[in-house]
Amino acid sequence: MPKDGGIGASSKRREDVRFLTGVGNYTDDIDIHGQAHVFFLRSDVAHGTLNAVDTSAAEAMPGVVKVFTGADFEGVGSIPCGWQVTDKHGEVMQEPAHPVLAQGKVRHVGEPIAAVVAETLEQARDAAETINVDIAELPAVVDMKAALADGAPKVHDDLTSNLCYDWGFVEENKDAVNKAFEEAAHVTSLELVNNRLVANPMEPRVAVGDYSRGTDEHTLFTTSQNPHVIRLLMGAFVLGIPEHKLRVVAPDVGGGFGTKIFHYQEEAFVTFAAKACNRPVKWTSSRTEAFMSDAHGRDHVTKIELALDTDNNFTALRTDTHANMGAYLSTFAPSVPTWLHGTLMAGNYKTPLIYVNVKAVFTNTVPVDAYRGAGRPEATFQLERVVDKAARELGVDPIALRRQNFITEFPYATPVAVEYDTGDYHATMDKLEEMIDLSGFEARRKASEANGKLRGVGVNCYIEACGIAPSNLVGQLGARAGLYESATVRVNATGGLVVMTGSHSHGQGHETSFAQVVAEMIGIDENMVEIVHGDTSKVPMGMGTYGSRSIAVGGSAMVRATEKIINKAKKIASHLLEASESDIELKDGAFSVAGTDKSVAWGDVTLAAYVPHNYPLEDIEPGLEETAFYDPSNFTYPSGAYACEVEVDPDTGKVTIESFAAADDFGNIINPMIVTGQVHGGLAQGIGQALLENCAYDDNGQLLSGSYMDYAMPRADDLPMFDVDHSCQTPCTHNPLGVKGCGEAGAIGSPPAVVNAVVDALRSAGKDVTHIDMPLSPDRVWAAMQ
Repeated sequence: MPKDGGIGASSKRREDVRFLTGVGNYTDDIDIHGQAHVFFLRSDVAHGTLNAVDTSAAEAMPGVVKVFTGADFEGVGSIPCGWQVTDKHGEVMQEPAHPVLAQGKVRHVGEPIAAVVAETLEQARDAAETINVDIAELPAVVDMKAALADGAPKVHDDLTSNLCYDWGFVEENKDAVNKAFEEAAHVTSLELVNNRLVANPMEPRVAVGDYSRGTDEHTLFTTSQNPHVIRLLMGAFVLGIPEHKLRVVAPDVGGGFGTKIFHYQEEAFVTFAAKACNRPVKWTSSRTEAFMSDAHGRDHVTKIELALDTDNNFTALRTDTHANMGAYLSTFAPSVPTWLHGTLMAGNYKTPLIYVNVKAVFTNTVPVDAYRGAGRPEATFQLERVVDKAARELGVDPIALRRQNFITEFPYATPVAVEYDTGDYHATMDKLEEMIDLSGFEARRKASEANGKLRGVGVNCYIEACGIAPSNLVGQLGARAGLYESATVRVNATGGLVVMTGSHSHGQGHETSFAQVVAEMIGIDENMVEIVHGDTSKVPMGMGTYGSRSIAVGGSAMVRATEKIINKAKKIASHLLEASESDIELKDGAFSVAGTDKSVAWGDVTLAAYVPHNYPLEDIEPGLEETAFYDPSNFTYPSGAYACEVEVDPDTGKVTIESFAAADDFGNIINPMIVTGQVHGGLAQGIGQALLENCAYDDNGQLLSGSYMDYAMPRADDLPMFDVDHSCQTPCTHNPLGVKGCGEAGAIGSPPAVVNAVVDALRSAGKDVTHIDMPLSPDRVWAAMQ
């Protein structure tokens, strides 16, 4: 039977009450008395020299408060990048300046050139239309390989080329890898594209800046996944505001998927403009603006090669990837195709030798950064596609080839510098085979053929490194901030708790699952625990939510702080019960003396903490509040096995997903219902990438998919009912909860499963198809069959 509450119970998400009844408090709901509105005039050319920006007509328009151009931001800092990569030659990456408003040149369609602050948004928009911008258009470069060719237009004139870095990993493996390929019995090669995506959270980005002249304090309300990091980056590196004079608040946030991790120009602008105009300034992105200003995801072009011996054991792997950075370096951008991608190229397999090369390239496109999975989906897609192709070339079962090469002993140190602490890849594959009824597949295939359709099944495995940390490791790899997490637990006199966490919730259900953990530790009702997040004035320093780190890192900080609370409460209880502290036990919300019937309730102890009549103050100070910082010793390594079954219409190329199964190992599970929901969401996004989504530019850098008219988002009828299982648990060995993280798994494991299934369907009809690049739109699939 399911538990009524605590760890392991499918408690309903308490935050959903306000979301579903329309009383959530989102950034766009915040209206400050006297606020003005901003409209950004954005470049409609991808590359050009800014000769002049004439704002005189706009300044005279009704309602206009002030018009800003790049000249107003001379002396203001550049939008910073949070990660520095050192290339294979020991040189640091090329890192161009990223101005708040364009200065000297524009480098992508959508780059803000000027900003009009007015009494209303309509007045700001009308005034912006009168700004006269003189741009001398320059040749744009969109294709990454063309951007590296001799004579290519330079995105940044002050850089030596469009190459951000040329990264090799592990460089000392390179010669041994090459030798292994020379000696291989079989080599499988594959060239593929990981298509560019737009995250499209339900809530677009919003920023509201406020300034108090009396105290010289700034407040930024913003749609952010990590408000403390925004405060650090914007305050210290852009606007020069001391952290104690800058408050950043991220209230309810309607989805992020990575795109709300980063510090954006608009946040810096409204904060700067609020002081310059001496009034609050608000910006709400339109969906069209989001397409050309939110950081995009993926956009890799890769050649991957797999070497095998005569017994079909994997002996070596090498990849060569071009990764698009766009026109500027977004906050985490350099780390995504390197440390979040190259370190996962071992996958679930005991391949002894691996070499990964990544060339990061500047182009005249929107900056590219982390999107749900961030590097791990790119690694998994390459690896699982080449393994599937190798199985077909060798004439062996794709599942059997995977099983033969699975890692089976843990801990396991991969050749790409990470150590998996636990896992059981055979168990997840066993569970998957049980879920998908492989024995009945041929009958289903014949039934499809009778209806004029082709049926295929695709299987793949994945592993991801998440719970992003530890700080000392990522610092050595170029991170410019620590990746720990913090929590403060404050107990009220009547026994209720307020837990203030540096993790941020934007759909993950923290207010429910975090409360379950604390309630279980103390033995009280979950409703006695309140979770507070998203406000730098209330919460100790935190690194936010991304990389499936909330429960593994943020939850562990919360556990450590709660342990401190319990230890102090035991001291108080020992005095109340006149017993040794070592004999005090806490169970079901009461302290008792071991071996006796003497006990005192949790609420009586917490009241005594604030009304200290019964214990010596020289031993125990009043109050019950503790803070803990948690910095893990390793990543966590969720893993799983996924299967997709499809039908393909040979006349049109349309792909229909008939079934999808996911068997995941997330370690210990806090709330099974929330975990299932997270996997469902990830699967929808991964399937969207595989079949529908594609952000496209023409040769002149014009965005061709700038709205939902041209960018195909998955709808309900594109998706099957998912079969999700997470019963195969190998708990993480190095965090107190034994958790691994679940938020990105679905998006990592699903794209190769879909492509493998479609290739299988086409090959069943005798089509010599080895690969189709995503998205597998009907025209691409139909063309592959011809």
